[in-house]
Amino acid sequence: MQFDTTTSSWKFGHRGRVAVFIDGNNLFHAARFHTIDIDYNKLLRILLGDGRLLRAFFYTGVDAGAERQQGFLLWMRRNGFRVVQKELKTFYDGTRKANLDVEIAVDMLSLAGRYDTAVLVSGDEDFVYAINAVAYKGCRVEVAGFRSNTAPRLIDVADFFIDLGDIAELIRKDITQVGDYDVPSFIPPDEIQMGDVLRPNGKEPPDISGSVSVERHFSADDDEGRDFVRVKDDR
Repeated sequence: MQFDTTTSSWKFGHRGRVAVFIDGNNLFHAARFHTIDIDYNKLLRILLGDGRLLRAFFYTGVDAGAERQQGFLLWMRRNGFRVVQKELKTFYDGTRKANLDVEIAVDMLSLAGRYDTAVLVSGDEDFVYAINAVAYKGCRVEVAGFRSNTAPRLIDVADFFIDLGDIAELIRKDITQVGDYDVPSFIPPDEIQMGDVLRPNGKEPPDISGSVSVERHFSADDDEGRDFVRVKDDR
């Protein structure tokens, strides 16, 4: 497998139905370590390749009072992602976390059979058993992450490893496209400040739903086609 920079798609061959599972907090910390601000539209199109998108999940812990994070999650929902969130819990040492490993594993297993290829975006070794379980059901499982931040066992158990560091320039956010309302980057829950605002300079944010359109894909011969979505770039 290799990346074709002329067509901006992975040469995976026929990947069939694709489901993407993004561990939001894990990806953010890995991307920050590599000083990369990720454009999630670009990332989704890269991971999809020539396949048909069944679902794209984004898992994260949330603070209900953090408007900037809510703005980011609203943008994600409007751009083809299904956001799965959990309220933060405060632990005895003062840290605030929300573990969604179980939710990710359950969704991967529950949908197995509805997709042909699963792409897990995480470097967490805890997913090794879940990946094996999905593979035993006959599905292809790929892992995407930064190699230095991904557990070796996770790489070994996957059918293919996508090193995001190798394609950093293709998934990096374009900082030159800045307007009155800039879609905020993902903020980890433990770093959210109550002062974050959704409407800079007192202006109402424009409708940002048109950056990537999501169309339902229907098939006259296949009822399962109603579960597919097609993501296309209107820019």
